[in-house]
Amino acid sequence: MYSKIMVPVDLMHVERLGKALDTAADLARHYGTPVCYVGVTPETPSEVAHTPQEFASKLDAFAGEQAEKYGLQANSLALASHDPTIDLDKTLLHAIQESGADLVVMASHIPGFADHIFTSNAGAVAAHAEVSVFVIR
Repeated sequence: MYSKIMVPVDLMHVERLGKALDTAADLARHYGTPVCYVGVTPETPSEVAHTPQEFASKLDAFAGEQAEKYGLQANSLALASHDPTIDLDKTLLHAIQESGADLVVMASHIPGFADHIFTSNAGAVAAHAEVSVFVIR
């Protein structure tokens, strides 16, 4: 049914992604589908990595850990952005095309007052993606 699952990850907040990672792994095993873990980093040093290349290495290691933990085929796609805070939605939509994913499994947050005015990243991706998006709370 699905040929590739994309999972956006924030390496600074991996502890908040448990349900989304578990769900993506379960779907990947069920459909025999590889998973592409996608991360977006600034072009300047951050708390996670000093360079986009270092970030890519850390994301690749994370994908390897997930593959081993869940027994699935996985790879990673690291994308650099001038300002991920502003560009995240657009960059993730681009990543869907670049990864070849036909399903996105994405963590969200519990909506608050601001979400009635501004959309969440998961909501924006779900609203504009041309593929199915499974938002996990």
